[in-house]
Amino acid sequence: MGESLDPLPMQGPELGFHADDIERPDMEQDSKQEVLENKDVIVQRVHIDGLGRTKEDCLTYEIADVFRAKNLIDVMKRAHEARQKLLRLGIFRQVEVVIDTSRGVDALPNGLDVTFDVSELRRMTGSYNTMVGNNEGCMVLGLKLPNVFGSAEKLTFQVSYGTKETSYGLSFFKPQPGHFERNFAVNLYKVAGQFPWSSLRETDRGVSTEFSFPLWKTNHTLKWEGVWRELGCLERTASFAVREESGHSLKSSLSHSMVIDTRNSAILPRSGALLKINQELAGYTGGDASFLKEDFEIQFNRRLFWDSVLSASLWGGCLLPIGDKPTCIADRFYLGGPTSVRGFSMYSIGPQSEGDYLGGEVYWAGAVHLYSPLPFRPGKGGFGDLFRTHFFLNAGNLCNLNYGDGPQAHLRKLAECIRWSYGAGIVLRLGNIARLELNYCIPMGVQSGDRICDGFQFGAGIRFL
Repeated sequence: MGESLDPLPMQGPELGFHADDIERPDMEQDSKQEVLENKDVIVQRVHIDGLGRTKEDCLTYEIADVFRAKNLIDVMKRAHEARQKLLRLGIFRQVEVVIDTSRGVDALPNGLDVTFDVSELRRMTGSYNTMVGNNEGCMVLGLKLPNVFGSAEKLTFQVSYGTKETSYGLSFFKPQPGHFERNFAVNLYKVAGQFPWSSLRETDRGVSTEFSFPLWKTNHTLKWEGVWRELGCLERTASFAVREESGHSLKSSLSHSMVIDTRNSAILPRSGALLKINQELAGYTGGDASFLKEDFEIQFNRRLFWDSVLSASLWGGCLLPIGDKPTCIADRFYLGGPTSVRGFSMYSIGPQSEGDYLGGEVYWAGAVHLYSPLPFRPGKGGFGDLFRTHFFLNAGNLCNLNYGDGPQAHLRKLAECIRWSYGAGIVLRLGNIARLELNYCIPMGVQSGDRICDGFQFGAGIRFL
């Protein structure tokens, strides 16, 4: 390889390449590529420059794979992967990588030194923004202390001051060194919300702890939550059923969630599948709410001809009260609206009293979508790729069950009075944060008491059926 090798700066996303991605315009470049791939090298040293308050031992796990590289191309790949791991910790503003020949008395002829030049985030960062929704405007202020103790911990405080309600939250996040997916978090919060479809106001004050970890191809989260809930009527005209639910309650619950996600995007996937299962058990660790809650989400996505995508989703859940006390309106499922069964107003399917929707103890919902590019592909390769047209068919049902009946009676009730709708619309992907939909909906299977949205319907969110 000669006496010296020019430093190879690696920075920015453009360097996330593989050996197969390098262009081969002629045979000479082929031969050079072969030399680089076949030349045996040894990574003798790895340096991390620019550390201040970060403990170096917690970064050793993130860069260990660089020492296993066997040739120059492998060194570049592993160094880039290590760079991505360092950025994932959320404690560095910038990470640059330089590969150079080893120097010094113990330098080998084929030895390399890899240097990670890092720039740490400030000890404290702040943010502010405004949000508008549900006929309410609010200002959100955030304060973040990254890398509090030098091992990628994070302390976050956020307050939302609105025209109607004020909420806040304090959280502490601690990953396991070398296993960022294995982490522990503690949250302290007060969340206030208004739910006009139920004429209900809810204020939650609580604390939760959770532990997340991967297991084979699945990701799991174990969580304990203790929350003091205060329910009240939003309107003086609230139904008697909602007034009965008003007051204070204490919920202490243990929950577990399992996720298998092979989708290429969580917002608007074009391939892959999702399986998500949640279980929550309340009452055995205290509190006056006692129930067992199960719900699941399944999604499949398959790429078809002409850059179109066929997507199918299925949701379902069941809430079982434990003991003689009925379930609380705050724990039940709700269905309907632009993010679930389109063509119906927000959460306007299922049991209701005097126009207030009370939620249900069991539900299911399914949808089939056909996504395709915009006609004539305007803005192809740029802004136009954020838009997709889609045709959809969705259906679902929400009800309460008499648990003294058998499974066949339950299935018959879930199959009765199915609400469904179909239509078409335009989808806009907002990065990997959220998506917007403008659909023309035709609701079908409408039952007495349902509120429909026949025609154009707008929706914004993260999770869509």
